[in-house]
Amino acid sequence: MSLPRTDNSVLGRWWWTVDRWSVAALFLLSLVGAVLVMAASPSVADQKGFGSFHFVHRHLATLGPALILMIGVSLLSPVGIRRFACGVFVVGIFFMFWVLANGVDINGARRWISFAGLSMQPSELVKPSFVVVTAWLLARPRKQGEPRGSALSIGLLIIVLALLVAQPDFGMAFVVGAVWFSQHFIAGMPAYALTVAIVAGVVGLVAGYFSLSHVQSRIDRFLDPDTGDRYQIDTALNAFANGGLLGRGPGEGVVKDFLPDAHADFIFAVAGEEFGLICCLAIICLFGFVVLRGIARLLENEDFFVLVSGGGLIFLFGLQAFVNLAVSLDLIPTKGMTLPFVSYGGSSMIALALGMGMLLALTRRHRQKWQEP
Repeated sequence: MSLPRTDNSVLGRWWWTVDRWSVAALFLLSLVGAVLVMAASPSVADQKGFGSFHFVHRHLATLGPALILMIGVSLLSPVGIRRFACGVFVVGIFFMFWVLANGVDINGARRWISFAGLSMQPSELVKPSFVVVTAWLLARPRKQGEPRGSALSIGLLIIVLALLVAQPDFGMAFVVGAVWFSQHFIAGMPAYALTVAIVAGVVGLVAGYFSLSHVQSRIDRFLDPDTGDRYQIDTALNAFANGGLLGRGPGEGVVKDFLPDAHADFIFAVAGEEFGLICCLAIICLFGFVVLRGIARLLENEDFFVLVSGGGLIFLFGLQAFVNLAVSLDLIPTKGMTLPFVSYGGSSMIALALGMGMLLALTRRHRQKWQEP
């Protein structure tokens, strides 16, 4: 783009202050995802009785607006990001209450709402907005008579976790709790509070194991493969073995014919079979680049709000990628979670675009420091 540094337009200021390397990496991940969805989804669509390119069309129809949304959000100032996140969080919490009463029940879980032929998972929208709201509570100056920001963030965390467990979505609750803990760690939580948080997390995991049968089943199958069906994991591991170093070639893989979630949760297995180890390593490197680049940009910033919110958003992005990759490689118990900007998934794609748009906005250079109005 031929934009001079003296260009004071919105686009000009954005171009010379945003991290263009991160933008390029995210667009490249989206391109890789589009190719993999085109490779993996036709077989899944045929199995479900749809047209062969049903999921391809839906993925591209979501991907374009999501990328536009990411760029649009990255134009905002830190104050604008805080206000925007608060609005998204309030809307997300409202729909999380709504989904408990009017949501679509799928396999015993009520996480989705449907309207006008479209489905949405409200908890996906809550994740990135909750990160920014938590950072704002920790960074805002405390006025006399007001409760501490950390106490308010604990209250919001309890509300979000209670709504997630009620759906139930124990895996999402773990992710939200882990990100909340990482933000308080960055903010300098006292040692005793860190200890209490860790103990509470362990107690929650143990309670989830003994109270939720599907959680217990997944952990048992991971620890002892002979205790239950491991069809999806075994099929995914065979796909990596069949792919070898260079893969079987585009369209030549067979794992997509047998895995019901080949275009979503197990799309990394499709990449391994058709494009090989080199492609898988390239995808992992792209995720690592986005995470490390985001950390490097944050280290240049002294604004406490930016550090805590940006750190949480990076951790959320990296943790979601790690969970998807680790499940496909049988490194952790199974958890249905999409691979950021690669897997098929409407609500997840929009939420990721929101989160990374916020991160790009917060890590822009040469901005005036945020001041609490």
